[in-house]
Amino acid sequence: MKYTFVLFFLFSACAKPPPFDIIEATVSEVHQAYEAGTLTAVELAQAYLYRIEQYDDSINAFIVLNPNVLAEAAALDAEYDLTKVLRPLHGIPIVVKDNYDTAELQTTAGSAALAGLIPPDDAFQVKKLKEAGSLILGKTNMAEWAFSPYETVSSIGGTTRNPYNLSRVPAGSSGGTAAAVAANLGMLGLGTDTGNSIRGPSGHNALVGIRSTMGLTSRDGIVPLYLRNDIGGPLARTVTDAVRVLDLIAGYDPADPVTAKSDGLMPASYLDYLDPDGLRGARIGVFRWYMRPDSTHPDVLKRMEEAIADLQRGGAVIVDPFEMPTLKLEESIWCEVFDHDLQQYFITRGPDFPYKTLADIVATGKYDPSIKSGLDYAASWTEPPCPDVYTHQPNIDFRNTILSEMEKHSLDAIIYPTWSYPARKIGDMDSPSGDNSQYLSPQTGFPAIQVPIGFTDNGLPVGMTFVGRLFAEPTLIRLAYHYEVISTKRRPPSQFN
Repeated sequence: MKYTFVLFFLFSACAKPPPFDIIEATVSEVHQAYEAGTLTAVELAQAYLYRIEQYDDSINAFIVLNPNVLAEAAALDAEYDLTKVLRPLHGIPIVVKDNYDTAELQTTAGSAALAGLIPPDDAFQVKKLKEAGSLILGKTNMAEWAFSPYETVSSIGGTTRNPYNLSRVPAGSSGGTAAAVAANLGMLGLGTDTGNSIRGPSGHNALVGIRSTMGLTSRDGIVPLYLRNDIGGPLARTVTDAVRVLDLIAGYDPADPVTAKSDGLMPASYLDYLDPDGLRGARIGVFRWYMRPDSTHPDVLKRMEEAIADLQRGGAVIVDPFEMPTLKLEESIWCEVFDHDLQQYFITRGPDFPYKTLADIVATGKYDPSIKSGLDYAASWTEPPCPDVYTHQPNIDFRNTILSEMEKHSLDAIIYPTWSYPARKIGDMDSPSGDNSQYLSPQTGFPAIQVPIGFTDNGLPVGMTFVGRLFAEPTLIRLAYHYEVISTKRRPPSQFN
């Protein structure tokens, strides 16, 4: 078995799956069971470990499991027995992408060069979720150094497979987190999104993924790709559970100065915006540039048209098509900052950390061959890093162009298919990819929420993205939640029920 110590845990604790059914279980359902005395955190953690042992050899979502998770669960059970108070995520098993610092577990960014190296403390978001009572089941596989939006392959974790079809990719780079949450190997997950990597894997795995406004959530303790675009956030099976995570990780962190922009722009709780009538009267623009018949799979088009009809049924005003004639999506305004940002991150790992620069990593030879050209290019870059999306003029101009068009039509949000094509087969890098995530949100700082909208005729998930103005998470949550209530498109992968 892949995780032999898990079996030790299970047998030493006489573990059997509890009568509580963890398939598609929500935080609310688990907490109700805790309060009723029909479930404990230890039993729930055991049940997830049991499923991981059963199924992860097929999916390969995890790099490492947490050997202390049952002891941590027992401590939470003892706390609840004493206080009769549940923390916001009390005893909730989560999975964490392996580019988040975790004080007890290695953090590798998918690189074999970092195997066994444990950070000195937790990333800000990990710390917040631990304080809320969550249990880290393990660290999930990712595209090495978060390079690929298309596949989840790393030198330390191998290849992660899509649980809806094991011959398909889960997208990248947060594919391990997405696959684990989709297959009910964890209840909630943390991923990161530079240009795609929360929303894309969520779309390919029938999940909800939130890329928040740049500055709403801290990037402290996250291995960077392009820090100026990087966002960490939740992947979950429901809008409500994704928002539960956002509610805990949002806010100012002195270790990440960009979070000062959130001051005065956050509600008391994002959970207050789970409005079952949130679509009524909202104005939503359909960005059909990402729905062109010559560059979109016909099943994706069908699901999008059905989603648009559902939005109208919920009371939304649909502006269709929503066009931005002066927007130049073909012009890249990405900036190469990886080596610079990585050097700054390496400093945070302490004076004994064995690497100082990307060149040190390249010199080890410990990387998947698929990223060699990307590593070489990044290591050879000599230009100074460009500013963040709030101060870099091309990004400002891009954002203002979109805002101007949204204002012209009084839009609350823009929608489009997260990917125009379903998940490709593993190893296929030639078929159309259909990634629509790289521009409207990452290059503006705008928030985006991906929701599942159904499946292709052969059972592959299809997703839709809502994009809104800066710090408009409350609006997007209202829209996404009401859409989920009236559409109920999520279903688990049948092979892992």
